[in-house]
Amino acid sequence: MMDIGALLKTFIYLISSSLLYPVLFLLVVLTLFTMVHAGTFFAEWLERLRLRKCPPQDLPGFVLNDDFSSMVSHRVREFVQSLTPLIQQGRYAEASVENLLQETGLALWKSMDRLRILVRAAPSLGLIGTLIPMGTGLAALGQGDMTKLSADLVIAFTTTVTGLAIGTAAFFFYTVRRRWIEEDIKNMELATELLTQHMERPDYEIFQKAAN
Repeated sequence: MMDIGALLKTFIYLISSSLLYPVLFLLVVLTLFTMVHAGTFFAEWLERLRLRKCPPQDLPGFVLNDDFSSMVSHRVREFVQSLTPLIQQGRYAEASVENLLQETGLALWKSMDRLRILVRAAPSLGLIGTLIPMGTGLAALGQGDMTKLSADLVIAFTTTVTGLAIGTAAFFFYTVRRRWIEEDIKNMELATELLTQHMERPDYEIFQKAAN
């Protein structure tokens, strides 16, 4: 009669053992991604460091005078460039402007999903990469194979350190970039409100101005 328990244990062992190299590969990929993202992060940090400081109460005046490009990030400048043709198109302008603002904000928050996933996924992969070699290492210890045990322990500890390092870096990038995105969305909303003020006037005011 087939031993179901032994069969299940063997099946689970094969699954666990087969996950080791994919986990190591993913940790290498995530490490490279973190390094690339660190370059773009510090590039944006330098850009924001060079921005001209402006008191919050004075920013609306600079926006209306079209003299705010040195005070906001490239995202806000690109948004204003996309906003200008929509304001001038006339029909459905208000709906188009609102849709552009929402789509831009959604895209900015969507760009944070990778970092949010990385914060959770990297430590989890590090833990998986720790437990798999620990199992084979304990089996080697039972057989007296100290060389195999040492090699498995090295893999176990290095994957833990790598996963935690990636997760810590991703959490730092996520926290700072979230503050930047909130600031950019606030400036986009301010620019939208100021540049579309003439669209919000009632029709009778426009007719009255034309009559005068």
